[in-house]
Amino acid sequence: MNILVYLIPISLFLGGIGLIAFIYTVRSNQYDDPQGDSRRILSDDWDDRPKP
Repeated sequence: MNILVYLIPISLFLGGIGLIAFIYTVRSNQYDDPQGDSRRILSDDWDDRPKP
């Protein structure tokens, strides 16, 4: 039971770090391409098989 004294603050600290990292990525506009993937999949500009 004494291990909970260590595990609870460690888990809260790691969860806080994850939350801060997520907020940072949202504020730095890393998720700002909602239409890009849907248009990119129909384009022939980037082919998986290079031409010889």
